[in-house]
Amino acid sequence: MISRFFIDRPIFASVISIIIVLAGLTALRALPVEQYPNITPPQIQVTATYAGADAQTVADAVAAPIEQQVNGVQDMIYMYSQNSSLGNMTLSVFFNIGSDINLAQINVQNRVSMALPQLPESVQHQGVSVQKQTPSILMIVAVDSPDGRYDDIYVSNYSTINILNELLRIPGISNAQIIGARDYSMRIWLRPDKMAQLQITAKDVVDAIKEQNSDYGIGQLGRPPNVNPVQILLPVSSQGRLATPEEFEKIILRAELNGSMVLLKDIGRAELGAQNYDVEGKLNRKTSAMIAIYQEYGANAIDVADRVKAVMEKLSKNFPKGLVYTIPYDTTIFVKASIKEVAMTILEAACLVVLVVLLFLQNLRATLVPVIAMLVSIVGTFAGMYVLGFSLNTLTLFGLVLAIGIVVDDAIVVIENVERNMREFGLSAKEAAGKAMDEVTGPVIAIVFVLCAVFIPVAFLGGIAGQLYKQFAITISISVVFSGLVALTLSPALAAILLKHSDKPSKFTVVFDRIFNTITHYYSKGTGWLIGQTVLGLAIFAGILVALFFFFKYTPTGFVPNEDQGYLIVMNNLPDGASLGRTSAVSDQIIEIASKDPAVEQIVSLAGFSLMENLNRSNVGTNFVILKDWSVREKMDAPASKVLLNFRKQFSQIENALVIPFNPPAIQGLGTVGGFEFWIENRGDGGIESLQAITYELIEAAKKRPELTGLSTALQANNMQLYLDLDRFKARSLGVPIGDVYQTLQILLGSLYVNNFNKYGRVFQVTTQAEPKYREKIDDIGNMYVRSSNNKMVPLTALVTTRYSKGPTLVSRFNGFIGSKIIGNAAPGFTSGQAMDAMEEVAREILPLDMGFSWSGESYQEKSTGGTSASVLLAGLLMVFLILAALYEKWSLPFSIILAVPFGIFGAFAAIWIRGLANDVYFQVGLVTLIALSAKNAILIVEFAVMKRNEGMSVIEAALHAAKLRFRAILMTSLTFIFGVIPLVISTGAGAASRHSVGTGVMGGMISATLLAIFFVPLFFKLIMHFSERGSNKGPGDKEGT
Repeated sequence: MISRFFIDRPIFASVISIIIVLAGLTALRALPVEQYPNITPPQIQVTATYAGADAQTVADAVAAPIEQQVNGVQDMIYMYSQNSSLGNMTLSVFFNIGSDINLAQINVQNRVSMALPQLPESVQHQGVSVQKQTPSILMIVAVDSPDGRYDDIYVSNYSTINILNELLRIPGISNAQIIGARDYSMRIWLRPDKMAQLQITAKDVVDAIKEQNSDYGIGQLGRPPNVNPVQILLPVSSQGRLATPEEFEKIILRAELNGSMVLLKDIGRAELGAQNYDVEGKLNRKTSAMIAIYQEYGANAIDVADRVKAVMEKLSKNFPKGLVYTIPYDTTIFVKASIKEVAMTILEAACLVVLVVLLFLQNLRATLVPVIAMLVSIVGTFAGMYVLGFSLNTLTLFGLVLAIGIVVDDAIVVIENVERNMREFGLSAKEAAGKAMDEVTGPVIAIVFVLCAVFIPVAFLGGIAGQLYKQFAITISISVVFSGLVALTLSPALAAILLKHSDKPSKFTVVFDRIFNTITHYYSKGTGWLIGQTVLGLAIFAGILVALFFFFKYTPTGFVPNEDQGYLIVMNNLPDGASLGRTSAVSDQIIEIASKDPAVEQIVSLAGFSLMENLNRSNVGTNFVILKDWSVREKMDAPASKVLLNFRKQFSQIENALVIPFNPPAIQGLGTVGGFEFWIENRGDGGIESLQAITYELIEAAKKRPELTGLSTALQANNMQLYLDLDRFKARSLGVPIGDVYQTLQILLGSLYVNNFNKYGRVFQVTTQAEPKYREKIDDIGNMYVRSSNNKMVPLTALVTTRYSKGPTLVSRFNGFIGSKIIGNAAPGFTSGQAMDAMEEVAREILPLDMGFSWSGESYQEKSTGGTSASVLLAGLLMVFLILAALYEKWSLPFSIILAVPFGIFGAFAAIWIRGLANDVYFQVGLVTLIALSAKNAILIVEFAVMKRNEGMSVIEAALHAAKLRFRAILMTSLTFIFGVIPLVISTGAGAASRHSVGTGVMGGMISATLLAIFFVPLFFKLIMHFSERGSNKGPGDKEGT
């Protein structure tokens, strides 16, 4: 036997374990730290701008052609676009988890290139951007001037020129942008009245700027070939692009024969202003430049955040006096805090496990053996994680917490058996170790194989569920393998050295043994009685199965629990068409209300920016309410969920605006806010008005469902708009080109990007637009003129008529169809799975045949993982059965072990039912662990029962003897695991909800498996052996023995 070799060579065994520990400690220093492994779907974002166009025009002229080409690109799962009345289009394309994001970007870029010829000329002129993107902001850097010496334009451009370039060069950042950046722009402000007097059209101005604000490559004087010898080669240059407002104001618009000229300053002015004024960023009421940082897909968030902080600290040393920066919004604070909490849980679990082992062994020398085995196995796991490219994340650390209670089991089985042989047979420690290993080597190997058989297949699941299971499962498998190795090498060697015969047991030992012997006596008596009551036992077992079926069917489902991440997101929506000033005023009210809450640290406000669509919208504001540290809020009993409920009540008092606070998404990168994202697709001929009517009808019906709360949509198709009706026949009869009419309107009303100028080594845009006071009223259109073919000025009022109409300021499209997105949450007391089921039921009742529905974000992933739990459990059970059949060389005997598993699963469901938790991914991870642990306890009984049966005992005698013999080891290993997960069950602070989910289930399941299954395993063994022996004439695969 291999263990005897190491019993005789304890130094050899020690060296193996020392090497494992050294490898693990070395790997631990190199392992990256993150909240989750790479589990979010890759996203490619396509952006374009159609200046002056309304939302419907952007959707039809820009989004639709691009979507038609992009749709169906390799590995795409869904896409949606958001088109605003400010002319912005953002198309987000999502891909299967695990797809190569670089290849996805290339594929999308190629498809977009095919659509470019179909896009309007001005869109092609500004370009279409295709970049890798994550939907959630990693962190926000706020730059401001506390003493007010610098205005917002200076602060924004200083940040653009001196900070953004540095941040974009940081590895792991996909994008860094100032939300609502005030990038410099040479604003050409035109006066239509002066233009009419001097007979200058908007097109004349644009043509003149293009002609006179350009770089020309003139050439070189003396460049070969030459006829005569040339001594000097002189490059020839001249004034190219203009640089100052004064230079632009001297642009010549018209020159007369008499020498008089019309300059740009005669009909307007040039100003170094901002390219747009669409968003107003504030930090606690103070205007600031808000730099939003997005991490690259697959990058480590903590590493990226640390690099950003280091770069900002370095750059701040060169800031001009009066300019400062802060980082008010940082999602990695929660990641670090939750990882720290799990690490503390590991230490707490280890201490509790040691205490339980000491309680049972009552011998410090004996306790050292499983403690050393635990340390070697856990530390060695880090080496395996490093080799496989894993990280220290929530899932791997959860695996280590559960592994602490598992890896001591093998050592406990060894040490308990050695002590029993010393006590019962009077053997020396070395002799007892050899005899014990002859008895338990089989069970130890079987346990290792069974545990690995359960966990390893889980790692091959696809989708986000597979990614969530993978690192957890393999982490435990690595620790189990090391545990088995230590149990066969170091543990027996240490037992042979450390254990001694005790001449006089302590009083505590005597009392403990007396109590335990009494418990063992009653356990043996109860087991014997149940074996004799086969029908009753099977009836109880059937009742457990029926209860388990109902638990499976009626336990609320979920994806991952909502966490207190240390901040909340508050969206404020005003009626469509509301000005930025009105939106900013509402945001100020939100800041005022939120800042009074003692749990709030600070507030980041972005009036005019919609986080939902990642677009600038004048009637929408996004606010990040940063809460105080978890330890501070724990003392004042102010978790994020409680603060959220208070805000809902307080914000409902704000008039003329819909203000909704949200939790952030449970997994960063899956959606923009917590809750669900439900899409209605209009697949028929109905316009956006019919879509709005159906959407509102569905929301009203959904509000009546108790499972749902916080329902809202951004779709508003009845916004007041001004419709211009151009008389095309009259325009042509007057010799006015139709294109000139629309170009004039675009230049004067919507602004037009003409070309570029250089400043501070960067390129900025030259933009033309009418002065604000000339585009405030409908009558102002009458002051705008175009030139006819006979060189006469024609007022636009002669060609167009105006009337009021209704239309949307935001048009959404989902998978190529016009769509509307409904966001909402599960009501208190309900899970996300119940809320999603309720939405689908309402949708099936309300939606007509030509409309469908879909999910996006976290909801899509939750829907796609439905049924994963059952498949995982079945796969685990199948693998356990096959491994046991191979070990026992019997097809029937493994059933006596498999039948113990339902008891553990029943206890897990009962525990979360009592505590009001959901059947989510973390709970399902725990179920996989329970399959292995339930089977492990049964293996200890069945293995010895088979051994005694082979020695000649009857089936019942063998079953009862094995149950009594292994009762102490089973109880000891089970209690170590139960106490090891107690810190998960009672944890608080960052990430506590996830720890509750995984801890409650495994604890309840292990209690059930310990209290119930150990009575039934002997009964199952009796029934299976009787059936096997009665029906076998030693057919294939039915040899006696192990």
